Amino acid sequence: MKILCLSIGKSHPEFVSSAVDNYHQRMRKYVDCQWRLLATVKNASKLPPQELKKKEADAFLKVIDSRDHVILLDEKGKSYHSRQFADQLQKFANLSIKRLVFVIGGAYGFGDQCYERADQKIRLSDMTFSHQIIRILFMEQLYRAYTIIHGDPYHND
Repeated sequence: MKILCLSIGKSHPEFVSSAVDNYHQRMRKYVDCQWRLLATVKNASKLPPQELKKKEADAFLKVIDSRDHVILLDEKGKSYHSRQFADQLQKFANLSIKRLVFVIGGAYGFGDQCYERADQKIRLSDMTFSHQIIRILFMEQLYRAYTIIHGDPYHND
């Protein structure tokens, strides 16, 4: 199984890039995981939120294949403990899903087209975080899940 993490916006601040890269390097021994940062929508600051979400959804959907299993990181999604998330990833692998796509929306969340395409929604917290900080938190959780799956010492219950 391959994993693609999609996000949209400006390039990462150095501390975000450094942290994401660190977990990405660690994960290489477990799974083929790629990050793709899509360019910010032109004139985004001048668009009403609904129009911006639609344009961002269009950008995401251009990258997503019809065979992908798509999971939105969304405040309305299902919450998992780390071991439950690891179990879910293992189930996806057992189902022979070829590519799992996790999508991090922009500042206003997702357009309706993304919700319609999504196979699932998960949330990382009841708190609100910037979409850049979520990149770090989510990459750490992916790494944690794979260490759990492989029985490596990282996660402590």
